[in-house]
Amino acid sequence: MSDSKPPRGAPPDSPRRSTRSYGKLDRDGFIHRSWMKNQGLPDHAFDGRPVIGLCNTWSELTPCNGNLRELADYVKRGVWEAGGLPLEFPAMSLGETQMRPTAMLFRNLLAMEVEESIRGNPIDGVVLLGGCDKTTPAQLMGAASVNLPAMVVSAGPMLNGKYQGRDIGSGTDVWKFSEAVRAGQMSIDDFIASESGMSRSRGVCNTMGTASTVSSLTEAMGMSLPWNGTLPAVDARRQALAHLTGRRIVELVKEDIRPSDILTRAALENAIVVNAAIGGSTNAVVHLLAIAGRVGVDLTLEDFDRLSRDIPLLVDLMPSGRFLMEDFHYAGGLPAVMKRIAHRLTLEAPTVSGATLGEQIDKAACYNDEVIRPLSHPVSEHSGVWVLKGNLCPRGAIIKPSAASPELLEHSGRAVVFEDIEDYKARVDDPALEVDENSVLVLKGCGPKGYPGMPEVGNMALPKKLLERGVRDMLRISDARMSGTAFGSVILHVAPESSAGGPLAVVQDGDVIEFNGRQRTLQLDISEQELARRLEQWQARQLAPAYQRGYAKLYIDTVLQADQGVDLDFLRGASGDQVDRESH
Repeated sequence: MSDSKPPRGAPPDSPRRSTRSYGKLDRDGFIHRSWMKNQGLPDHAFDGRPVIGLCNTWSELTPCNGNLRELADYVKRGVWEAGGLPLEFPAMSLGETQMRPTAMLFRNLLAMEVEESIRGNPIDGVVLLGGCDKTTPAQLMGAASVNLPAMVVSAGPMLNGKYQGRDIGSGTDVWKFSEAVRAGQMSIDDFIASESGMSRSRGVCNTMGTASTVSSLTEAMGMSLPWNGTLPAVDARRQALAHLTGRRIVELVKEDIRPSDILTRAALENAIVVNAAIGGSTNAVVHLLAIAGRVGVDLTLEDFDRLSRDIPLLVDLMPSGRFLMEDFHYAGGLPAVMKRIAHRLTLEAPTVSGATLGEQIDKAACYNDEVIRPLSHPVSEHSGVWVLKGNLCPRGAIIKPSAASPELLEHSGRAVVFEDIEDYKARVDDPALEVDENSVLVLKGCGPKGYPGMPEVGNMALPKKLLERGVRDMLRISDARMSGTAFGSVILHVAPESSAGGPLAVVQDGDVIEFNGRQRTLQLDISEQELARRLEQWQARQLAPAYQRGYAKLYIDTVLQADQGVDLDFLRGASGDQVDRESH
């Protein structure tokens, strides 16, 4: 795609978009105003002031977003204070821990809903209230395609988890505790008792999971005010941030500053660099690629490797380190990290605050060099995302080196193949499974089309008999994703996926797989002729009848592969905010 910007609506000197509905002195204007007045709005609410939509993904089924109903009230205060009219509307909420088969299946559906809700309603700007992993990316995708002035207020991370006198991290310690139970090193009673201590306040994961990664990258891209990424959900300063966002969005409307002015190539590249420095989630790859597709920036998988190749890991935070999001914020938060890598960022990039990124971080300071390391003493020299190529992944695969075991970043082993997630669950703990610590676990059928929805199952739990022997990591390969809170030597996002006929589909038990992280290669050790023969014989299995209708069928028929961001093919690009026809 070209770097062409999405279409803009009316120029600043013409009537506001909302006045085309609320400013008419005719039957249509009567209808628009009259029905809104049944909510107690006075006449002067329709005097031409900017109308600001609050797109809220609050839901009691999405615990991460449980505080957004309250934060919306603070945004409204700011909007009223600045002379705007705030109008809140709901959007589909995607509870990462609750939705089946996976919240990722519905990210694009939420993006469609956000896009059409913004375009179809008489608003001049929008504040996106999200938090859980897929909500913020989907909202940004939808808002970018409409291109009305927009800002983000994230839910914020939970307070540090506490259990038996120590800090525990959401997600990350779930995986550790679960493996300890299966290895016989932790009782089931202790495992269950840790639940309440892990999630002890409102907010998203307190580790550098996908939610905190995306809220941090939103800040790095300039689509939110400073501190959006790290302020704890229950901190009163997040309420103040929401208030200030309400004020600022009214100004953005008056200044006609839109997502296309902020979400430039420079902003997306800044996000990739920051993602490396903070040890961000691998899910950032598919989300940034999808956002880039909406704003017409030709971002590629290779850009992630190129831009993060020599960026060290500076934030000592789970799952790649020791601390948690609360500690990260108190240490100086994202501004402190960006100041330490300022030489690698485009500091002239504009932000919704009105300042450039460089101006925004100029006075940032670090208050704890253990949590936010100096460049001279990083957590790890290897960070970011390594993009792999080879005959097993012609269109790419990725690995997060900071979460992997160094000794497995170069590895050769025999494949132990699971045809789908049910096959894996049925056999992984079978004592007769032919597997050892040098084996490579291969999981098929978990890509965008195959599951469907590309679930977070790539960090496969290890076979019980190996856990009991003390094995804690193995090389694992799949076309799936993994939680941003997860860790291990896990190769993900293999493209094309197995269900689309990619080479992963024809890997067999006993095949030798060679992985060289430093050379960025992933090879199936068979001849080209044998690979071609297997692919020719491969036939896709029929989809389950449950996915022969509705949104799931639309998704399967049109979803793009991981290297293109897993958006629906017909959603790339933008339609703008123009709607010319009336409703009556």
